Amino acid sequence: MSTVVVLGAGIMATALTFPLRDNGHEVRIVGTHLDRDIVESIQTTGRHPDLDLIVDPEITAYQLEDAEKAFEGADIVMSGVNSFGVEWVGEQLARLLKPGQIVLSVTKGMTADEEGNLEILPHTIQRAVGEELRNSVEWAAIVGPSIAGELAVRHDTAVVFCGEKQEVVDKLADMFRTDYYHIWTTTDFVGAEVGAATKNIYAFAAGFGEGMQLKEGDEANQRYRRLNLTAAVFAQGAVEMNRFYELLGGDPSMVRSLPGVGDMHVTAAGGRNVRAGTHVGSGVPFSEVRDSLMKGVTLEGVNAIVVVGEAIKKQIDRGVLEPHEFPLLRHLHEIVVDDAPINLPWDEFYRGY
Repeated sequence: MSTVVVLGAGIMATALTFPLRDNGHEVRIVGTHLDRDIVESIQTTGRHPDLDLIVDPEITAYQLEDAEKAFEGADIVMSGVNSFGVEWVGEQLARLLKPGQIVLSVTKGMTADEEGNLEILPHTIQRAVGEELRNSVEWAAIVGPSIAGELAVRHDTAVVFCGEKQEVVDKLADMFRTDYYHIWTTTDFVGAEVGAATKNIYAFAAGFGEGMQLKEGDEANQRYRRLNLTAAVFAQGAVEMNRFYELLGGDPSMVRSLPGVGDMHVTAAGGRNVRAGTHVGSGVPFSEVRDSLMKGVTLEGVNAIVVVGEAIKKQIDRGVLEPHEFPLLRHLHEIVVDDAPINLPWDEFYRGY
């Protein structure tokens, strides 16, 4: 059996401890500075307050100041902090990682440099830990449609483990695989991560149709829920996701699988990003959604729209991309950054059809 330390006590990071413990592995959870109440709850009651579930009593939870103790002797280090904390994760792993460990990332998103060049988060974390340490550990990630609560109550969930070496992802898959947690593997690290990084962008747009219905307020018209619009936006999201695969070097066939439309589908079915899009669809400027209606709510999709949308604009200005590319993303960027009203650029969609 292996020892796994989980950095971050959020719901997805904690949900992933369920298949690990079902397979008999030792698990240690280390909370961030924002997870103190969660860790205290696990330590004193055994319950994760956000999941509202009892975690396995054999799991040991540590506050951040005890992280070095938790990392000692660990085989696997799982990074479960959201995309807003990627720089912080890099700093922590730089001081805590030991040669020979495997880093397994569940954090999704992308970063961009000043010229608009995009990078998947595992690569950003790798750079943060430094070349010597980076080369002394192995790197992998989990992608695909996975709602944390469903995994934690052991509902069937299908995902992909990706990494730089097949033997590493095979080892990890064997550790996590159960009769409810179904795992495939790939060494197309970038291709697998791209879908996971961009699906939240288009989940935001998936809320527009419902919001438009709420705005109309016509009870008789509620039978017809603008699902046609939602499907059309979803399809354009898939087209743009495919272009991201080409742009960043991953295998475009990934868009048709779990890390692509599979992950985008489950994210578009509900959640915080969709709720924010619903508010915008009902006519609320995004700044009001951010500052009032959903104040304090972590919106990774919106963060991705800002970061990736700005990077795409820079690449268009540099001539790397054509001005007509990524029309949905560019419009979402206008909505989020400039408070623009929804005015979907239909004539720019589905180029090549």
